[in-house]
Amino acid sequence: MSELFLIYINMVGKDYKGDFIYEFIFSNTTKDIDGEDWDTFPASGRPEAPHEKFIKKVGRLESELKLDVIQNSDTFAVWDAIDGVIALAWENINSYDAYPDKRLCFKFGEKIKDVEAKLYEKDLILKYNKEHHEEKN
Repeated sequence: MSELFLIYINMVGKDYKGDFIYEFIFSNTTKDIDGEDWDTFPASGRPEAPHEKFIKKVGRLESELKLDVIQNSDTFAVWDAIDGVIALAWENINSYDAYPDKRLCFKFGEKIKDVEAKLYEKDLILKYNKEHHEEKN
């Protein structure tokens, strides 16, 4: 089993309860990753998930937790996240009464085990899509 890395977080939307839905997309490489409109500046909701050939595993998160994602940025492009200028996603704290002890932040290229550990600290677990898996070519 090869090591997997976070390459994109796709904001899907909200469910009927008002929970946010995200797809955490992982690949076995961080080289030459690309997707439609990743160079659009600012992103403003136009970029799509990475090209299918890069996707090896997809974890779905449904939660009250609100994340700001690079795909919706009015300041940056997805390529800025790949270059490490900004994260792929970060915890939106606008409605919090107090600053959290630990704020979630997910960067391009993070190992899957590190992403899972960060989410677990907030009692959140990714549900993996069986359609994509490490052995897929």
